[in-house]
Amino acid sequence: MPLTPAETVAARALIALALSEDLGDAGDRTSLATIPAEATATAAFVARSPGVVAGLPVAELVCAAVDASLTFHAELPDGSPMQRGTRIATVAGSLRSVLAAERTALNFLQRLSGIATLTRQFADAIAGLPAKILDTRKTTPGWRLLEKAAVRAGGGTNHRIGLYDAILIKDNHIAGLGDPATAVRRAVELARAYPGHAGLPVEVEVDSLDQLRQVLPVTPEIVLLDNMTNNQLREAVAIRNAMSPGTKLEASGGVNLATVRGIAATGVDRVSVGAITHSAVALDIGLDYLG
Repeated sequence: MPLTPAETVAARALIALALSEDLGDAGDRTSLATIPAEATATAAFVARSPGVVAGLPVAELVCAAVDASLTFHAELPDGSPMQRGTRIATVAGSLRSVLAAERTALNFLQRLSGIATLTRQFADAIAGLPAKILDTRKTTPGWRLLEKAAVRAGGGTNHRIGLYDAILIKDNHIAGLGDPATAVRRAVELARAYPGHAGLPVEVEVDSLDQLRQVLPVTPEIVLLDNMTNNQLREAVAIRNAMSPGTKLEASGGVNLATVRGIAATGVDRVSVGAITHSAVALDIGLDYLG
């Protein structure tokens, strides 16, 4: 999928940093010493293991940043499944430039494809159920927008980007308001009264069914059910249906591939999974010289 304008800005900033740390002030000394300046070549980005590709627009930006005359061609769009040996993209032009771009482009492709691949595994695990897989703010500093783009490529849904674009009242906010018997409801009321609320949906975290009952009368748009058992989640869905059917329920906490379908089957609307960004393993992708 194409990058948004904000994602493109983030990508360019990361690329500049990555190329600076890789090329320094001297450039690729090995290629400068061994490759004739006039040498040209075509090379292919190839999957070494199966997965879901993400980050191709970023890899193209890497190649352009190294040498605007390089020609980059994506063989398939982000979000596509691939097998071992699948050709993902080609790059052609100055061989020195191809080699200078290689590692940085692969670093982005491998990291983002790893996230897309793990996200797809979670999405596939709940196939046929209405719940959605959401990401979290547990992202690599500086990489958040790109990692969230990779989540979308893998079939997931983005949660809030940061602290600035949504209201999510968590346990420490509630603890800071004092009496837990009234704080969860009061927190939602305070959020709605805040001038910066600006019509944003209000989400509030609860860790007990009693807290859920306390807050539903003020009809928060979303309630985050933290670390509840599946039996508790099913009861929470029944309580929500009776008290505030328009409120969405989101399950979170310790979700993994073995547990996610059971969680989604309780009737919750959303399952947020920090692991799809903080624990994704880079996908094995290489660059093969074609000549």
